[in-house]
Amino acid sequence: MAANAHLKLSARYGTHGISPLTQCNEVIEQLLDHRSVRAFTDRPLPSGTIETLIAAAQPASTSSNLQAWSVVAVQDVDRKQRLSALAGNQAYIHQAPLFLVWLADLSRVSRIAEQQGVELEALPYLESLLLGTIDAALAAQNAVVALESLGLGSVYIGGIRNDIEGAAKELALPPQVYPVFGLCVGYPSPDRPAKVKPRLPQEAVLHHETYSAAGEEGVLTDYDDRLGAFYQREGMNAAGWSEQVVSRLRSVSNLHGREELLGELARMGFGLR
Repeated sequence: MAANAHLKLSARYGTHGISPLTQCNEVIEQLLDHRSVRAFTDRPLPSGTIETLIAAAQPASTSSNLQAWSVVAVQDVDRKQRLSALAGNQAYIHQAPLFLVWLADLSRVSRIAEQQGVELEALPYLESLLLGTIDAALAAQNAVVALESLGLGSVYIGGIRNDIEGAAKELALPPQVYPVFGLCVGYPSPDRPAKVKPRLPQEAVLHHETYSAAGEEGVLTDYDDRLGAFYQREGMNAAGWSEQVVSRLRSVSNLHGREELLGELARMGFGLR
């Protein structure tokens, strides 16, 4: 494994003591080097960038080839500003030249069924909603890999679910379509470079044959120290990972409106049986 690749692996896990991968290539190196970008330059995207990203997104796996997702590309400054307000006033939404809103879209199959005079009995079930949500996520991650290969950066915006009805109105979404997340896309600002944030050790997420939490406490304690050191280097006022996740999920107020998601989805035409 090349020295540069091992440096990227070490950054990904926050330790220089990790064993090199036995297999590696340019694609894996790029994946190891992923980081969320929250500061963009005002450099416009080259013509055809959106179409290129969607072409890269569409080969992603899709359940039963239903392709139950769509995406809205937002470049209008005022619309990005309004979407930012709906998503917790995150400045990089209107700073980035492109904001992609990835959608779980069951409306397309509904229109096809209506044209054929057929009732889709399976559509109002939770499985169908999950199908569209997973399809959108897989497609979006393909696009992220593609955009990073082009020198672009991005950050996912789950805050678009703070008010999915408001976002749906802004984007003129039909019934049975909801925004799964947004994605800011642009050229990373050299003035505020994004850093690679260490991930959990493989011992915490990789299980062989059956699930086992044996030894988890020690693994997580070690990760808390690594992530805490990363936050200190970045001047962030945050403790380790364990405290962070407990703090995030301790109170319903931290959902910022997403606790109403079930009712909103029902009003937007989704059956949740």
